[in-house]
Amino acid sequence: MEPPKLIIFRKNHHSATMFITAGRKQMAVARCLRYKRVTVKKPIHIMLFFLLMISSLLMSSCGRAQHTENIQDMNFPKAKTDKEWKEILTPFQYRVLRESATERPFTGEYFNTRDTGTYFCAGCGEELFSSDTKFDSGCGWPSFFEPASENSIIYREDRSHGMIRTEVICGGCGGHLGHVFNDGPPPTGLRYCINSAAITFEKAEMPEGDHGDGGME
Repeated sequence: MEPPKLIIFRKNHHSATMFITAGRKQMAVARCLRYKRVTVKKPIHIMLFFLLMISSLLMSSCGRAQHTENIQDMNFPKAKTDKEWKEILTPFQYRVLRESATERPFTGEYFNTRDTGTYFCAGCGEELFSSDTKFDSGCGWPSFFEPASENSIIYREDRSHGMIRTEVICGGCGGHLGHVFNDGPPPTGLRYCINSAAITFEKAEMPEGDHGDGGME
């Protein structure tokens, strides 16, 4: 008997048969019963998804670490030690002001405030914005078109989360406030998008019978 020379696979939707050819004779050595088609997702799709998730987390962590290092390198008139900040701020205020966290839209205390008054830094009390410059941008965060003064806000480039934005920090203590965008109303055309957790509000004393609207449109 001659040694096997060729292995042939024959498949269709119902069965698969394997033959071994030995000279002129054929022996059926295996037969698979009816089978169902199985769709397997390509592993590369899952791998790419996890890689993107990991990259996003790493970039976020690096951005926060870079923010903390830069803040420590700058001199602010109302600066405090990290221990002091943790003593005077709530845990969430600390995350926003000192670690650049962002509150969820439409959840902050002041996003829909229409009272007349002044907004201050929640960390150091620096005057930041007037209610006269507050407007309803629909973004879910308190929005202003102009700061209280040139020295109340400091601008920095922010490359976290895979984006290039302009971060705004408090000129008094360096706390993270939010970001500024070029889609605001006249006269500045700017929108200062601010976290409610980063600010406090002092309502102005109004004459009796005059409630004011805080400048909101």
